Amino acid sequence: MQIQNHNQIVSFIWGIANDCLRDVYVRGKYRDVILPMTVIRRLDAVLEPTKDDVLEMKETLDEAGVIEQTSALKHAAKQEFYNNSPFVLKDLTAYSNKQQLKDDFIAYLGGFSPNVQDILLRFRFYEQIDLMTDADILGAIIEKFVDPRINLSPHPVMEDNGDVRLPGLDNHTMGVIFEELIRRFNEENNEEAGEHFTPRDVVTLMADLVFLPIKDQIEDSTYTCYDGACGTGGMLTIADERLRELAQRKGRNVSIHLFGQESQSETYAIAKADLLIKGDGRAADNIEFGSTISNDKHAGKEFDFMLSNPPYGKSWSIDANRMGGRNNITDPRFVTSFKDEPEFRMIPRVSDGQMLFLLNNMAKMKRSTKLGSRIAHVHNGSSLFTGEAGSGESNIRRYIIENDYLEAIIALPESMFYNTDIATYIWVLTNRKSKERQGKVQLIDASRLKSPLRKNLGKKSVQLTPEIREQIVDIYLAFEENRYSKIFDNKEFGYWEVTVERPVCLKATINQELVGSFAKVASEEEGLHKVMELTYQQVGDQTYTNYGDFEEAFTPIAREQGVRLYQRRKRLIESHFAKASDKAEPVVAKTISKGTPNPIYGQFEHNGKVVEFEPDTDLRDTERIPLLYPGGIEAFFKEEVLPYAPTAWIDKDKTRVGYEISFTKYFYEPVQLRSVVQIAKDLQELEQQSEGLLREILEGIAHG
Repeated sequence: MQIQNHNQIVSFIWGIANDCLRDVYVRGKYRDVILPMTVIRRLDAVLEPTKDDVLEMKETLDEAGVIEQTSALKHAAKQEFYNNSPFVLKDLTAYSNKQQLKDDFIAYLGGFSPNVQDILLRFRFYEQIDLMTDADILGAIIEKFVDPRINLSPHPVMEDNGDVRLPGLDNHTMGVIFEELIRRFNEENNEEAGEHFTPRDVVTLMADLVFLPIKDQIEDSTYTCYDGACGTGGMLTIADERLRELAQRKGRNVSIHLFGQESQSETYAIAKADLLIKGDGRAADNIEFGSTISNDKHAGKEFDFMLSNPPYGKSWSIDANRMGGRNNITDPRFVTSFKDEPEFRMIPRVSDGQMLFLLNNMAKMKRSTKLGSRIAHVHNGSSLFTGEAGSGESNIRRYIIENDYLEAIIALPESMFYNTDIATYIWVLTNRKSKERQGKVQLIDASRLKSPLRKNLGKKSVQLTPEIREQIVDIYLAFEENRYSKIFDNKEFGYWEVTVERPVCLKATINQELVGSFAKVASEEEGLHKVMELTYQQVGDQTYTNYGDFEEAFTPIAREQGVRLYQRRKRLIESHFAKASDKAEPVVAKTISKGTPNPIYGQFEHNGKVVEFEPDTDLRDTERIPLLYPGGIEAFFKEEVLPYAPTAWIDKDKTRVGYEISFTKYFYEPVQLRSVVQIAKDLQELEQQSEGLLREILEGIAHG
């Protein structure tokens, strides 16, 4: 009966939109009325039995001059919310004056507790009241929601003979009804849905990846679950259900507290309303409004479990500006002390802030508990590889992997989400890895594990059935290598990015023509042309294969003339009188008074001295050297670079550590080519077909 009633109620409420809103709202806006009205009616029905008690308490408090009345009124209502207006929703029917109905309805809404007021404000529901009043449909909407054919109360509706006519709806079932309405509206507006609504099959898989590895360690205790991009709150509620189910199987008595934050008004309202409807008023109060990135409402808190599907490919430039500009961010979630860097910056490009949500979660890990914290995050492919060594994105991957937080990444099938068909990945992190996983990362390619939907939901065309989810979790828990699973050392994904320099070899020429044309080039550099004129008078036509000798020719003259050779002026002379030549000697940048030559890092013995050469920017190159390369940077350089560029060296100051993860590299399966025999056979068949076709054509011409 309960299941049947649930389906009937969903269909009835869905029908209200078609019956009353069709000529006033476009379909995509039906939700603006139906969702808040469903919340209002449910809360109204829950509060009916204690309405008189609340009004009596309100009168007592007013007479006593008590200003802060919220706690007392909640106590009188026996709920985490109340309504102290003189009305219940059923009173607001059969009005002939639509303005009076509007005024009384607004007065009724104004009687709700602050937490409900916040929901109505974020729904922008008061704006809808004006529109419904002008269209004269407000009364019809209210009458539909108090229709005696449906019961949104937790208490049954009885027949006169004592039989149950309509069963009551417990909080869980009411929550299911609300979620079903949300799902239907999301399907109606698929372009928007994916920003706020993660498919249940994906969320259930994420919850299993978080909870199943530690199911035997669940104790009679209190646990916290957090989502910093909570959308409509579905991830939190499913995680709550899954953890309670596992605890019950183990005979454990757990208390679970949910926390979240959402920056979109309507989805924040839905998340908060959903929890309130389900009877979890305290959890509803733990859902905060605002940007997690620039205005973290849960700063300083730590959580046991964290699940999120943050927005990807979405600019966070507004957040960056609120934080003082991207280059000035000092938030310890994103800029921290790491290894030998006191300010290790993990600030991604402003065009995509998805990884900032992951950093936010890592900052909220519990450090002093047995279980620590477990995290599941959905990301697109850019989080795996975007950004060169030393960039914000690469530094985030480095921070995660070198702290040994990353347990696994699971590649999901494409077309799993409502508003995108791109590849997506679940990241699983913890700061309490099991012994066998320490120092390791598991990659799971589940991209081919999928089942088609009978009907596409937006761009979602495939699903993860319970059997497929179980298969993926089994692969994860087994922690073994097979066609779907690969296991690597943490360092497998790291590399050094080194800058390889080669010396600039300049041949300098001075003659009358070049000195003459230099007058125009150096017109804004006082005295510089005269220096080169005097140099030419002294040395005549000359070609230098050692640029240092050329400098020694004009430097004393410049000193005599009182012309200071700034770096800019030297570059001007060089660009006019010299050009690169493989027959010239390397240009010495500076001489080191003490030290031992180290050619790998650019310190060479030259003419009995230790010198550093001027690098040729046109020949500059970079090399990626795997962290696991035997012998490290120097061995790679000797084996892979010097045989082809004997005068090359590494600019040590520019060496950066980077991390990236490539599923294609590790799970690539080459296409099986046909054998030569099969190709020959196919060619023979084609030849026979073409001969037969030609014969038919010729016969047709002959008989034509």
